[in-house]
Amino acid sequence: MTDFEKRKIDVELRNFTTRNFERPNNCRNSNQIRFYVSELCAMIEAYNKRFNYVPEGAYSLLHQYNAAQNSLVYLEFVKNYD
Repeated sequence: MTDFEKRKIDVELRNFTTRNFERPNNCRNSNQIRFYVSELCAMIEAYNKRFNYVPEGAYSLLHQYNAAQNSLVYLEFVKNYD
């Protein structure tokens, strides 16, 4: 796979997630984050099967969603057990 093809895939992923995904910090609850994480995992798997390449931005976004979910879980924990 050439660098041009990789950049094209990176741009396509970035455009798709910008249009269709909520930013991790703007998610209101853990169910919403879980939905986006499952969709992103499916996209990563599809990219891996189709191109044998996954853009680094996909893993970065997944990390951001996981961090946001951990933050929400912690806040709920503190609220319930404080």
